[in-house]
Amino acid sequence: MTARILAVDDAPENLEILRIRLEAAGYAVLTAPDGEAGLALAREAMPDLILLDVMMPKLSGIDVLRILKEDPHLCFIPVILLTARAETRDVVAGLDAGGDDYLAKPYEHAALMARVRAMLRVKALTDTVRRQAEELEAQRAELARCNADLETRIAEQVQEIERIGRLRRFLSPQIADLVASTETEGRLLETHRREITVVFCDLRGFTAFTDTAAPEDALEVLRAYHALVGASIVRHEGTLEHFAGDGIMVYFNDPVPCPDHPRRALAMALDLRERLGALSGDWQRRGYEIGFGIGIAAGYATLGQFGFEGRREYGALGSVTNLASRLCDEASPGQILLSQRLQALAEPFAETEPLGPLTLKGFHRPVTAFNLVGLREGG
Repeated sequence: MTARILAVDDAPENLEILRIRLEAAGYAVLTAPDGEAGLALAREAMPDLILLDVMMPKLSGIDVLRILKEDPHLCFIPVILLTARAETRDVVAGLDAGGDDYLAKPYEHAALMARVRAMLRVKALTDTVRRQAEELEAQRAELARCNADLETRIAEQVQEIERIGRLRRFLSPQIADLVASTETEGRLLETHRREITVVFCDLRGFTAFTDTAAPEDALEVLRAYHALVGASIVRHEGTLEHFAGDGIMVYFNDPVPCPDHPRRALAMALDLRERLGALSGDWQRRGYEIGFGIGIAAGYATLGQFGFEGRREYGALGSVTNLASRLCDEASPGQILLSQRLQALAEPFAETEPLGPLTLKGFHRPVTAFNLVGLREGG
């Protein structure tokens, strides 16, 4: 890019000589006849170098120089002072005012061109440094903005994690995650019909136990029971529908579908039998006659949000939930009872024993049920 040089001198012949010499060297030349015009042209054209006469009417070269150096937009333009007198005080005054170099008139062409080239090199280096400083400042500003955005996103994510954590204290993990997800909540929590496997379990003898036990002891038993059952539900990825005292209802295949829901339900029931059996033994050693029973049924249910404004729960509605509950009521301590439909679904991988028809509350006809023995190897 061609360097632009501004020459300021009140002698027209001097300006003409400068113009001819500088243009012959390939520079673009601007000229001004006095200090005021030179200052105005410098502000307008932003030249790469200024050749400035010292002795001029209106504004002297020294006055122009001081104004240039006080302007943040012009202060980086190098200035070569041109003076007809080479007295020390003129040189000192010019350099003190911010001049970068000087030439005494009459000056040799070679000396002028050497100083011009030197000052343009200084200007190029200055422009490079300033550009790099501006780029660095822009990068710092962008980095600060990115850091602020990152901090905001992290804070939002932390709040979201804390919110989901609070939801998980009151809802099953699957429901909590769906409620927290604005993308899937409306679609997955809307009312629908689906086949599910329902597991119902409760404690045997707990009501009688609470009649004689201290409230603290009853609460301790419930906490241990809930902790054990809750861990098993999470481990097998079931959906906790509700728990009321010692009664707990869990179902599989909703709201997140899982094609192996009968297998998962039976695996969780056997896990509970093993772990609750150990817990029940500990209770008996302490004199607590408490056992447990489990009922499981498979069938279609209507699932969705139920409740009223300000309080809603996600649950299942249908005879399959009633059947699991009634089978649980009929189960002996440590027994797992299955519905006939579930036994048919689980026959490839589960060992069961048929039971005689059971008369269950709320069902007009006797219900065929099966006792779960265990899962076959690999089941």
